[in-house]
Amino acid sequence: MKNIYDGCPKFENVRWLLRFVEKSDSEDLLKVYGDKNALPFFNSDNCDGDNFYYHTKELMDKAIDFWLYSYREKWFVRWAIIDKATGKAIGTIESFKRLSEDDFNESGVLRLDVGSSYERAGVLEEIMSLIVPHIFEMFDCKQVVTKVPVYAVERAAAAEALGFEKTDSLLVAKDGVAFNGYWILKKK
Repeated sequence: MKNIYDGCPKFENVRWLLRFVEKSDSEDLLKVYGDKNALPFFNSDNCDGDNFYYHTKELMDKAIDFWLYSYREKWFVRWAIIDKATGKAIGTIESFKRLSEDDFNESGVLRLDVGSSYERAGVLEEIMSLIVPHIFEMFDCKQVVTKVPVYAVERAAAAEALGFEKTDSLLVAKDGVAFNGYWILKKK
């Protein structure tokens, strides 16, 4: 596979399409990132205080501009999750290779944000199964980590179905703040 920052691949099955996020996704994603019921499931660990609550078109546009800039700078990749039945973006997936001095050094990180009506084990598993097997190669890593808060029972079921295991290891941010709630999938 070519360098992820030279061209973002698409992944799809019958129901879902994962493709690089576009400015035109703003209206759809405003419904996701303005959804207060979805907010507790977003992983904003080590994101400089951003909690990913974008309740205006202006805030959503700024977020997408930052995601596009971050891709150009080779910080992370953000895919839009398209529901093929509606043609609408119902969330995003962010992934990158983490370089740190904690147990997650050189891990691929997977952040999955969906609207609250999609926070169901079967849906999350379908979406994650499209990209998780490719993260190892895309980011040259031996493990993938994802945040699953203790209350995210649907997310935990999806992660477990894909082979992730809960870990007590903490993700330590650049400012020294430590975060828990991570699950790991090791490369086979």
